[in-house]
Amino acid sequence: MRICMVSDFFYPSIGGVEEHVYNLSQMLLTQGHKVVVLTHAYGDCSGVRYVTGGMKVYYLPIKVCYNQCILPTAVCNVPMLRAVLLRERVDVVHGHSAFSALAHEALMVGSLLGLKTVFTDHSLFGFADLSAALTNNLLEVNLGMVNHAICVSHIGKENTVLRARVAKQRVSVIPNAVDTALFTPDPGQRPSNDTINIVVASRLVYRKGIDLLAGIIPRFKNTPNVNFIIVGDGPKRDLLEEIREKTNMQERVEMVGAVDHAKVRDVLVRGHIFVNTSLTEAYCMAIVEAASCGLQVVSTCVGGIPEVLPKSLILLAEPDIDAIHAAILLAIERHQRSSFKVSPRVANGHLPSEANGKGKRRRRKKVDAPTSLPQLPSSSTPPADQSSHTEPVMCPYKCNELVETLYNWEDVALRTVKVYNRVLQERSFTTSELVFAVWQHGSWFLVFFVVAHFMMRLLELWRPQKRVELAQDLQRPLS
Repeated sequence: MRICMVSDFFYPSIGGVEEHVYNLSQMLLTQGHKVVVLTHAYGDCSGVRYVTGGMKVYYLPIKVCYNQCILPTAVCNVPMLRAVLLRERVDVVHGHSAFSALAHEALMVGSLLGLKTVFTDHSLFGFADLSAALTNNLLEVNLGMVNHAICVSHIGKENTVLRARVAKQRVSVIPNAVDTALFTPDPGQRPSNDTINIVVASRLVYRKGIDLLAGIIPRFKNTPNVNFIIVGDGPKRDLLEEIREKTNMQERVEMVGAVDHAKVRDVLVRGHIFVNTSLTEAYCMAIVEAASCGLQVVSTCVGGIPEVLPKSLILLAEPDIDAIHAAILLAIERHQRSSFKVSPRVANGHLPSEANGKGKRRRRKKVDAPTSLPQLPSSSTPPADQSSHTEPVMCPYKCNELVETLYNWEDVALRTVKVYNRVLQERSFTTSELVFAVWQHGSWFLVFFVVAHFMMRLLELWRPQKRVELAQDLQRPLS
């Protein structure tokens, strides 16, 4: 199968969508599929590049308009997208993120070429503000031309079905995953005294609840054995630095700034507790990575977060300063009462083989349908009920093993391939069906669609498909 991943968000940019596209593509490559990635140029990073595993990436020479996204013209990039899809003989076009204008344009071009299209929605959106209204309208139009959609959580599926008015049978739920071989515990990196490190790793923006974090930090001013390590950057960084100065906590609040994703684990293993204050999340990769590193997780009970981790790994709180503060105090109390013994510091945070069973990493059983999920707690679970006070803190290495059984990229790739196989069995949309879908969901977009359609016709006359030079496949070395 030949798959084209398309998104405005890809490496060298860092984020959840970038990581998802990269890891999913790598796993599909190991399963024998051909994968190419389409994104826009990032500074000097342009042209065709090969990354780890022989994955081919097209950094198209398109200017960025806002927030790492291209200008959504709908027609200007049609010749370039058509050429790439035909050169690579793509079977499935897979777009990522509702914010990505490039993904929407590629899905439209793929549909006009008669290719199968899949879209993954990574975020939750509202319905009232202007930005959400425009994004939802564009998503509604594009999903009318897409064969199937994927969401990373059940609450994300409900959100997408409502705001894009798409049939629920055309939407599957496939969660994200984490590389538990990379995010391993290393308790030897934690302070040797009674100091407790609270780690926050997030983009410092309003949506991530940084205003809540700014209200929580001063409450630990008179608790000298509690320090904060904050990883990330954004417009709210000035607020945190101002709070740090006002409370004279310069020595206890470490502002690390933005770091490469490969180095996030080195910061996480220094902590005992991970705090997430997001106001909206479809999934939240950060809490899974923290749990994989053996940290207690304290998070707001919003969006799809209650679906992600079992109760033994997370304390949920309402998005309120008092509630989050109380949950952190409970996590500190549980840590101080913990009785597990961790091994001395070992290389890369791995246990010796005799301490890790047979030394083999376990994988959970393969699922039969792309819409099924592991058994996880429901969102109605009280965030800090009576049992949470007596719940023992799990050994960091056990946390890593549990996360691996719940989420791994092998399962995500297998379930995604099932979606691909499903859409490949469907017939392609006719031009009249595409016109009707666009008109039904957004007549204002019909003008752009018609222009794109006639541009495709002219391109076919000027350079027919049979005259397009096919790209040579990279010969993968035998392992």
